[in-house]
Amino acid sequence: MREETDVPLSTLTTLRLGGPARRLVTAETEQEVIEAVTTADRAGEPLLILGGGSNVVVSDDGFDGTVLRIATTGIEREQLDDGLCLGIQAGVNWDDFVQTAIEHGLAGVECLSGIPGLAGATPIQNVGAYGQEVAQTITWVKVLDRRTGEVVRMPREACGFRYRDSVFKRNPDRYVVLEVWFRFDPPSARPLSAPIRYAEVARALDVELGDRVPLQEARAAVLGLRRRKGMVLDPQDHDTWSAGSFFTNPILAAAEFAELEKRVAERLGPGVTPPRYPEADGRVKTSAAWLIERAGFPKGYGDGPARISTKHTLALTNRGGATTEDLLALAREVRDGVRAAFGVELVNEPVLVGVKL
Repeated sequence: MREETDVPLSTLTTLRLGGPARRLVTAETEQEVIEAVTTADRAGEPLLILGGGSNVVVSDDGFDGTVLRIATTGIEREQLDDGLCLGIQAGVNWDDFVQTAIEHGLAGVECLSGIPGLAGATPIQNVGAYGQEVAQTITWVKVLDRRTGEVVRMPREACGFRYRDSVFKRNPDRYVVLEVWFRFDPPSARPLSAPIRYAEVARALDVELGDRVPLQEARAAVLGLRRRKGMVLDPQDHDTWSAGSFFTNPILAAAEFAELEKRVAERLGPGVTPPRYPEADGRVKTSAAWLIERAGFPKGYGDGPARISTKHTLALTNRGGATTEDLLALAREVRDGVRAAFGVELVNEPVLVGVKL
């Protein structure tokens, strides 16, 4: 393990924000991860697990404890009678894994191309985009249970996956993801994507919803969409100095959605309705981006060093020289504005460390 002190966390997050870590430990093997976690826990030391730094907002004061940076590598392959499993260490770059799956002719994660961060974070957030989420292909997750000190395999059914949520996210101080295993159907002679489920991707590919296309074409279309929204990391593009989507799409009870429709009509006029995506349990998902824009916060909103992306309404960005408090002030303004306009409470997607909205 490599140990450093007083390392600015702004150098390790995609927002380029965050004060110093009192102690930074970089673990390159699974055993080093386990050792670092158990050592900190036995000493009663505050511990922050850091992957790619793409979904975290860290206080300007930094972190007064141990920050564990997971840098494990390696992908395993297991042939099944009815498919193929790929197991990836938590420190593997997520997009590299997506490309590896595509090169093997495996469908199911191609629409998750271009998402920044490491593989170990994907089950925690149940990462998803463009009609796919990792819960659809994860078969089990290997974790260190900090409560018992045991390393266990948790099958998908035990992971409690929900929209951008999991048992890992709901118990942030209990589990450390070590390895993630994905199951795929056998590759065909002409590898095709999973059925296209997202209208924007279908339009980009000029196909109908439900159609399948060559895997690399699906990946290229998704990467193109993400680049246009500033969602593929580029150090020269301040629109990518973000934590991705800052707010999750609200999921409302039927009565809550009916109230939202009423408030939208009152504010924006008869006939204007918010996006509606029915959930299996009877609730309704709507678009946070749509609500934000119609509450008066367009792309590029803000006059300080923290602003809404010029390409994507859901991304709050550091234009250079911002502080975490600058970003949070903008987040609060947007959240409160949507609440005042439409009665909907937006919830942050990134993990907040040492700060709160």
